[in-house]
Amino acid sequence: MSDRTVSRRQSNPRRTRWAAACAGLALSLTAGLSGEAAAVSDGPAPPRPLGRFLDVPAALAGGLLHPDAPPSGANDWNCRPTRRHPRPVVLLHGSAANAFNNWGLLSPWLKREGYCVFAPNYGGPPGSPFQATGPIPASARQVARYVDRVLKATGARQVDIVGHSQGGGPTPRWYLRFEGGTNPAHPKRNKVRSLVALAPSNHGGNVAGIGTLTTQLGLNPAVSAVVGQAWSDQMVGSEMNKKLDRDGDTQPGVRYTVIATKYDEFATPYRNNFLTAGPGATVRNILIQRICPQDISEHLSLAYDTNAAQLVGNALDPAHARPVRCGLVLPVLGG
Repeated sequence: MSDRTVSRRQSNPRRTRWAAACAGLALSLTAGLSGEAAAVSDGPAPPRPLGRFLDVPAALAGGLLHPDAPPSGANDWNCRPTRRHPRPVVLLHGSAANAFNNWGLLSPWLKREGYCVFAPNYGGPPGSPFQATGPIPASARQVARYVDRVLKATGARQVDIVGHSQGGGPTPRWYLRFEGGTNPAHPKRNKVRSLVALAPSNHGGNVAGIGTLTTQLGLNPAVSAVVGQAWSDQMVGSEMNKKLDRDGDTQPGVRYTVIATKYDEFATPYRNNFLTAGPGATVRNILIQRICPQDISEHLSLAYDTNAAQLVGNALDPAHARPVRCGLVLPVLGG
């Protein structure tokens, strides 16, 4: 994993015109929703993230073009935490994704909210747009080194982790349990205060049944030879999951928040996302449709879900939690 910040390459005129056309279409699609979103909660309207339809496909294209670049707002190594936000936020992308394409919504929004934001690539070769494909324990060790670097650079005592899919589930949980992220004997010395997870594959997933089939047929090693060991590690009943879950889901002193969607097609069944609190930990499991019934996000678009982003903000700063102003979010497209 490379820690270098890579500047985005300048777009050529054709790409610029294409982006402008997409932005115009997205704005036209969302213009009619602002009144509905504003009417959801009473009282002063808290600021919302600036989500747009087509965010997800645009992000996926951008991740192919800029696989080593950080998302907007991330990896300012001169950033210093404030009294209001004393812990830097480390964003961990999901399987076969990268920091650029996973965090185009949350990274700049958290930066505007006053956080120091950091977003590494991990679990794949530098320059590849498909990260987080390697063995979960090896990825967790990379995360451990990155968090140490963030703590040293910022002078902070702890970080908060926000992760999507693998980046919210087994990789940070392995780091917390086995790679020094927590100190069970002295929880106040933990390096991580909060883990906020979007659609995490906490107890394995079956990818809408495909994983169940490959497991029963003994095909997981063959699939992993093509797409990476992270596939086998995240299957229900894998050796990695058995070791990770053996002594419970949580670590003392950590505040866990899980945000799931019932339309998830990868981390399935979605109830496998949820955690059970052990001694000294707190867990809040959220099905986003119970907060915003009109939200029809699935696995990918949950990272570009303005409703979920507000829940992330509340989890990071529960003392200043604000009502969620719900809006429509579409599967694959975001919003």
